[in-house]
Amino acid sequence: MSHEIDGLEFPTSLGTSTTDTIGLLGQDLTADLMGQVGFGELAFWLVAMRRPTPGEVRVFETVLVALADHGFTPTAIAARVTYLSAPDSLQGALAAGLLGGGSRFLGVTEDCGGWLHDVLTAHEAEGHALPTTDAGWDELALAAVTATRERKRFVPGLGHPVHKDGDPRTPVLVRIAEEEGLRGPHLRLFEAVGRTHEQVLGRRLPLNGAGVCGAALADLGLPVELLRGFALLARAAGLLGQLAEERRRPIASDIYLTVDRNAAYVDPES
Repeated sequence: MSHEIDGLEFPTSLGTSTTDTIGLLGQDLTADLMGQVGFGELAFWLVAMRRPTPGEVRVFETVLVALADHGFTPTAIAARVTYLSAPDSLQGALAAGLLGGGSRFLGVTEDCGGWLHDVLTAHEAEGHALPTTDAGWDELALAAVTATRERKRFVPGLGHPVHKDGDPRTPVLVRIAEEEGLRGPHLRLFEAVGRTHEQVLGRRLPLNGAGVCGAALADLGLPVELLRGFALLARAAGLLGQLAEERRRPIASDIYLTVDRNAAYVDPES
């Protein structure tokens, strides 16, 4: 039975197929893409609706590598423990880990990119040109951090639970963006936040890797509303690695039993 109905269309610029062809992004999947386009390049293309330059691919894939895995984070633990509970549901374990991507882990990529984008957009909406010197970026950053603090909100991208003296990913990504001519206004503002925030917050915090990834992705022109998706794309690969290791060298049962066997009842009224 055919489901084709004359005059009925669902427009898409992504994938379509016929009985003997598959199209993607206006290309022939088998003739134009398979074996010729890397997965990172394709992921960028699917969202941006344009093929990235080699430099953009390098920065983009640097972000994916930076966010893929960071040890026994809550996302990794959630995936492993879910796999312990339901080894028949690999997709459930992956989903459990991805669902943990929020304001403290992974989600900072989008939060930071969005915050930087809002600061830059407001600055230009007021009729100001973007700074051209470090001093100008510092002035803008100082005003933005001050305004955010006055609203009793956190500046996303500052601080890390482990890398308290500096996230090693941050300078590397900035350097690579510079090498590719892609160190744009979001990264420059983020760097300025790193130089100035102590004047407002009274303490020095590192610029974390998730934050610098958000700045770099925003400088690539990717929609800031979707930046968390790229962090999740990267972490999906890391979680699959975590689950593969869980099969080889399981620890989820120890995590569960350590917590369960050391549970201590407390009177809710005490």
